[in-house]
Amino acid sequence: MDTESTYSGYSYYSSHSKKSHRQGERTRDRHKSPRNKDGRGSEKSVTIQAPTGEPLLANDSTHTEEVQDDNWGETTTAITGTSEHSISQEDIARISKDMEDSVGLDCKRYLGLTIASFLGLLVFLTPVAFILLPPILWREELEPCGTICEGLFISVSFKLLILLIGTWALFFRKQRADVPRVFVFRALVLVLIFLFVVSYWLFYGVRILDSRDRNYQGIVQYAVSLVDALLFIHYLAIVLLELRQLQPMFTLQVVRSTDGESRFYSLGHLSIQRAALVVLENYYKDFTIYNPNLLTASKFRAAKHMAGLKVYNVDGPSNNATGQSRAMIAAAARRRDSSHNELYYEEAEHERRVKKRRARLVVAVEEAFIHIQRLQAEEQQKAPGEVMDPREAAQAIFPSMARALQKYLRTTRQQHYHSMESILQHLAFCITNSMTPKAFLERYLSAGPTLQYDKDRWLSTQWRLISDEAVTNGLRDGIVFVLKCLDFSLVVNVKKIPFIVLSEEFIDPKSHKFVLRLQSETSV
Repeated sequence: MDTESTYSGYSYYSSHSKKSHRQGERTRDRHKSPRNKDGRGSEKSVTIQAPTGEPLLANDSTHTEEVQDDNWGETTTAITGTSEHSISQEDIARISKDMEDSVGLDCKRYLGLTIASFLGLLVFLTPVAFILLPPILWREELEPCGTICEGLFISVSFKLLILLIGTWALFFRKQRADVPRVFVFRALVLVLIFLFVVSYWLFYGVRILDSRDRNYQGIVQYAVSLVDALLFIHYLAIVLLELRQLQPMFTLQVVRSTDGESRFYSLGHLSIQRAALVVLENYYKDFTIYNPNLLTASKFRAAKHMAGLKVYNVDGPSNNATGQSRAMIAAAARRRDSSHNELYYEEAEHERRVKKRRARLVVAVEEAFIHIQRLQAEEQQKAPGEVMDPREAAQAIFPSMARALQKYLRTTRQQHYHSMESILQHLAFCITNSMTPKAFLERYLSAGPTLQYDKDRWLSTQWRLISDEAVTNGLRDGIVFVLKCLDFSLVVNVKKIPFIVLSEEFIDPKSHKFVLRLQSETSV
């Protein structure tokens, strides 16, 4: 007598005797889950928590389904969608490590600032010390200098003031980001300044302090030469740190790994880590905000197709899993022939629903703004103390458009990016500046750049730079590096701008002239 046994999502038909198979069947029945009416295993709902803040409505797309077999107690396998807050054990370990290393990063940042400040004080106090030490130590032995030294004092003072302003503008700027390695040219300039000042001090100690030189004019000129050399080093720092990178030499293609959105940027001679920093600065203003809910539909569709496939093995359970895998691949291929129709109708239905709710939203917002204009006309007739401020006006008209806006944001899966408080602030801002309904709706009808939203909605503030080469190396043709955050990554491909040969072709101005001859003969 044939019996049917189900295990781990596959159904096997085997021909064993009723007596030898009954005990194993009883054991498996103890672990079977209750069946639905259609004969499949029970489904489990997983709720993923929405982002923090005050979302307009809960995210409907955060409810996913688990595909289970009958023996879920023994082999539990869940197929769930990926939300923007899904996290693995690796990510948890990495985040904890980053929190532990944050103290080290702060120490490194303040250590660099301390070293730069100490070196700056050494540079500015050295010329002053060169001029003041001889009068303090051996004033009676110095030769009189007179007007020449006074002119040199004025020259040194103004040069030091110019050097102070230039150093503050170039080196003491607010740090934009924490990079993994030091900036090579910046460190090179600091080392050069340190060696230069130390060498001047050594020469000053041996030739002036030890011998008690009496030529004070020569000592002052020695200090002036130091300030001049420091000004030239500052000019060299400007060339290396600022001017060298201005001429575009490379084109960087930046592709977001999840949805394939790409941008192109032109950069000069930069290191890999500085190029990555430029890419991230442009990412927040050029790329539309990352919305993981837009990617869940295809994942749910694929999971649903795979969950509906069953393979029946008529040869018995002793056969290996290779045949089962081949059977599933063949079944998926046959089903793929009809899946494009389902995708077409799903997208068409979604577009129809979006257009319908967008039209309702536009009408609701226009009516609300007409009501605002009516209120403003009434307020002009009121006393000055009874005038309504923009915040109160926004709260007054918001309920008339709230339902249409909620439905539209749900349909376009944007509800977790707009809280009620942010919508009220934007509405009050539009009322204050007399903006049109179209200007108010622009933020919600199309996804904007990341900087347009609150920082707690960015979902990407900590990045990791992954590169096959050292991040302090310069850019060159063919380099590929990856900027990775928790939910997605940016793949950067470097291409060198080609050398362009531009030639000139001379066209004689007389070649554009022509003569029009009219024939006076007429036909008779």
